[in-house]
Amino acid sequence: MSRLKDLLEKLSNAHGVSGYENNVRQLIMDEVRPYVDEIRTDKMGNLIATKHGGPRSIMLAAHMDEIGLMAKYVDDNGFIDFTTTGGWFNQTLLNQRMILHTQSGHVYGVIGSKPPHAMKEEEDMKKPVKAEDMFIDIGATSREDAHMLGVMAGTPITSDTQFRSLGNDMITGKALDDRGGCAVLIEVMRQIKDFKATVHAVFTVQEEVGLKGGRTSAFGLDPDVALVSEVTFTGDHPGIELKDQALEIGKGPVITVSDAEGDGIIVPENVLRWLKQAAEANNIPYQLKVGTRGQTDASIIHLSREGIPTGVISTPSRYIHTPVTVMKMSDLEKSVQLIVKAVERFDSFF
Repeated sequence: MSRLKDLLEKLSNAHGVSGYENNVRQLIMDEVRPYVDEIRTDKMGNLIATKHGGPRSIMLAAHMDEIGLMAKYVDDNGFIDFTTTGGWFNQTLLNQRMILHTQSGHVYGVIGSKPPHAMKEEEDMKKPVKAEDMFIDIGATSREDAHMLGVMAGTPITSDTQFRSLGNDMITGKALDDRGGCAVLIEVMRQIKDFKATVHAVFTVQEEVGLKGGRTSAFGLDPDVALVSEVTFTGDHPGIELKDQALEIGKGPVITVSDAEGDGIIVPENVLRWLKQAAEANNIPYQLKVGTRGQTDASIIHLSREGIPTGVISTPSRYIHTPVTVMKMSDLEKSVQLIVKAVERFDSFF
């Protein structure tokens, strides 16, 4: 297994729902420490790993948190009502295995709902089950039993899914949004050698619930330019057309031109020129994204202080915001190459 794939597997299998990123932060800290001059955690919980260079600075950002759930209420029979943390599509939740992260360790459960056999009308069977009509079964027999296992209101919950290899250099796993981006940044910090600016790799918290870590870290660092390492969805599988998302797996990293209409980012022309020239000068294939939905930390970073020129480089992926996201390792590797080459030709940005 390649270094990058092994790293991605570790990050995907780690658990860290928004607000509970400690385990992921420690893993990233251990992985990136040998390649940086300084490493620290700020008040918000963002991990900032720095390579010192010239007086100008670049902020590279990827978020550590993953979408998940939180226990809301345990009923008399030990079944757990929950809320969602981050953007779930309800149909992807039903019948999943989950891990409840208690103070005393992992408790395993499954998401259940009323069975179709018990539905009174055929029309009810055709309607999607809403998250509020689901519950988690941990095998408890009462509220007291669940509490003895450590499950109570506020217990964070993540998917019980393991990283796996697929055919043709493809992989699948949970939390690849944005552990894929985190893996890219760790490898970038390992590879960059000829750079003339100070480089901050920032692994942010709580992106999935309001871009919170990106906001505070950008304000604190006030970099000259920022790049966000992310994943983005493709239009190359059944149920979607390329005209709706003109991106494909296997065609290289994605450079964002603009994303969510109105409240996202329109990437400055000089940032686009810098990234395109870095790709073309090094024969790195790339795709361009003009999106209409979805935001990244870039949406808030570029509004910090008096404004920070910001770009986004994403790895094309299928089925994002599910536990079975699919991506191609060669795309991830080329995302690393593109960011490395952009950082190394930073002077051309000005």
